[in-house]
Amino acid sequence: MKTIQFVLILLAAFLTGPKADAQLKSDTLANDKPRFTFRQTYPAASLILAGLISNGRSEESIKNELAEERNEIIPHFKTRLDDYLQFSPIAVAYGLDAFGVKSKNDFLNRSVILAKGEILALGTATLLKKATHTLRPDGSAYTSFPSGHTTQAFAAATFLSEEYKERLPWIPYASYTVASSVGLLRVANNRHYISDVLVGAGIGYLAMKTAYWTHRYKWGKNRNNRVVPY
Repeated sequence: MKTIQFVLILLAAFLTGPKADAQLKSDTLANDKPRFTFRQTYPAASLILAGLISNGRSEESIKNELAEERNEIIPHFKTRLDDYLQFSPIAVAYGLDAFGVKSKNDFLNRSVILAKGEILALGTATLLKKATHTLRPDGSAYTSFPSGHTTQAFAAATFLSEEYKERLPWIPYASYTVASSVGLLRVANNRHYISDVLVGAGIGYLAMKTAYWTHRYKWGKNRNNRVVPY
C-alpha cells in the first residue's frame, strides 16, 4: 500500500511539469520574454520534495521498497534507450526549426539559453553527486544521487517546451513524457533509486527555467518574428 501511494504521488509530480508549462502562458511578457513567478517553481519543488521524502536509509523507505520490488519483478531488465532519450528533446527542437517550424527564439539566443541551462543543471547534479556520495542500487559506483540522466532529460524537455509551447500546445506533454520515461528507465535499469530520479527531474526543470528567466536577449533583435501566428 505504501508503495502504491507513492507511485500515485510520483505520477502527480511528473504530470505537474507539462500541465504548468502548457497553461501558464500568462507568465510571459508582451515581448515573449518569460518572467519569473513563484508558481512556476511548483513543479520543481514538488519533484524535489517527493524525492527527499522517498530518500530514507531504512529498508522500509520508499526508495528501498521500490528497488526491492524492481529486483523481484524485472531482475534482468536492461536497456540503453535512456542513454539516447535524454537528449532527444534537444534534437527535436533544432530539427523542427530546420524543417521550417519556427521556434520562439532565434538560433543564437536559444543556443545560449540551452548552454546556460545545461551548465547549471549538470553542474548542480555533479556537485550533489560528489557531496552525497550515494551508492547506486546496483552497487557499481557512489554517484547515485541525483540522477544525471534524468536531470539532463528534464532540462532538455523544458528547453523544447519553452521554444514551442505557444506554437504547438501538445509539445510540453510530449517532451515531459519522454523525460519521465528516462527517469523510470533509470530505476528499471537498477542504476538509480526513485529519489535520485525525482530530485534530478526537479533540478533539470528548474535549471532550464532559470536560464530563460535570466537571459538578456542581447542578440537577434527580430526574434519576436520567429513565432508564426496560428
